[in-house]
Amino acid sequence: MARILVTNDDGIDSIGLHHLARAVRPFGEVVVVAPDAEYSGASAAFGPLHLIRPDVHRTDVEGIAESYTVSGPPALCVLFARLGVFGPKPDLVVGGINPGANVGRSVYHSGTVGAALTARNGGISGVAISQEVADLGVEGQGWEDMLAAQLWETAATVAAAVVEPLVENLPHDPVVLNVNVPNLPFAELKGWREAQVGTVPPRAVSAAHLEPKPGHEGSFRVVMEYGPPNPLPSEVDGGAVMDGFVSLSWLSRMVNQHPEGVDQVDRGLDSLFER
Repeated sequence: MARILVTNDDGIDSIGLHHLARAVRPFGEVVVVAPDAEYSGASAAFGPLHLIRPDVHRTDVEGIAESYTVSGPPALCVLFARLGVFGPKPDLVVGGINPGANVGRSVYHSGTVGAALTARNGGISGVAISQEVADLGVEGQGWEDMLAAQLWETAATVAAAVVEPLVENLPHDPVVLNVNVPNLPFAELKGWREAQVGTVPPRAVSAAHLEPKPGHEGSFRVVMEYGPPNPLPSEVDGGAVMDGFVSLSWLSRMVNQHPEGVDQVDRGLDSLFER
């Protein structure tokens, strides 16, 4: 039986995490290992391994036999699981359900996606499951007041349909799949599309400025401003979700790709090493 690690970047109390864990339970032995606090935007960060002393606690997730919290980001949860801290190495890592679509540049910063990327770095396939929120969220994140209307069961149903065939025939070379689901009743979904990762999210931080902190000379708060929704073409991940489709994007590894017409660095190094 496959062993499935379920994690997230929103913390152990996230309703989406619990829905996801129970949705994939029929397909293997599920262990939940999630941060003990919010780590949205943590990407694939571990923290300084030579300094941190993370705590691990057993916890309870309804319907799941094994559940733990870690005082660290989701990538650290995956690293510890790969090293055998929570028993046998998992066969698949599934992150989510993230409230807020991780599309466009949000893919670079998402802790949900970061967990899946970290899994692949350790030879394990990873799946990231995210769901659109009201008002599109900002940079892939949904505020607490947006979650009241979240239709978690829709994303959980899609997650089960993705995970089951992967578990039945795990790829020899590990893969990373980024799945984004509209926040609609399942019957209203238009289907699914394999989409390119876009360059902008559905809604972005548009500006930021410093605001003096009262009573603290020389100290400031950063105040961020949010832009209007970005119109996105349907062939990119964010556009597909906005059009009512589940978006699937297979994420490649980082590879060396020398850009055309950019050779000034080469010339500079040639000059440096002239003997």
